[in-house]
Amino acid sequence: MVAAVKITSATFLTSAPTLDACPPAALPEFAFIGRSNVGKSSLINLLTLRRNLAKVSETPGKTQLINFFSINDRWALVDLPGYGFAKVSKNQRADFNEAVADYLEARESLRHTFVLIDSRLPPQKIDVAFLEWLAETDADFSLVFTKADKQSSSKTQANVARFKREVIDTLPRMADVFVSSAETKLGRNEILGHIGRLLD
Repeated sequence: MVAAVKITSATFLTSAPTLDACPPAALPEFAFIGRSNVGKSSLINLLTLRRNLAKVSETPGKTQLINFFSINDRWALVDLPGYGFAKVSKNQRADFNEAVADYLEARESLRHTFVLIDSRLPPQKIDVAFLEWLAETDADFSLVFTKADKQSSSKTQANVARFKREVIDTLPRMADVFVSSAETKLGRNEILGHIGRLLD
């Protein structure tokens, strides 16, 4: 088992409104995306142990740009806008955010995408639609179930098992699953260990 990546530096690089505006693809990139208000900023801050690296907002959908952070000058963490208030188009192209769809489909330096799911909820249509679209692309991805501290461990396990049964097992590709909590630091080492394995 690969040890978790030790993060010694985390610095904001830039924000981009489109794929063409993204910085040169100099580092392997690990992207994070999820439905609005899923706890993405909190998870990014947990992983980097920087309280305010990603802005935590009470307003869902606050992240509108593709935000890049340099980690250890070795890889980039990419904070993608959430997909909470739109739909997937009939032709199965991600219509929730054209820039994000372009990034996930065409960014050559994208190594892996972590899709965040609220562990407290039954499968949401927008999460299912996004995952079905993502599984049809070449993007490599995992699922991170967030906010596990907000309920009992047994409830989280039951919800994750249901999501696996009803959603993940129906996808054309398998995906690794992580459970996290920004409050208790649950899942941090496992996610960083996964990143370390992919870097190696």
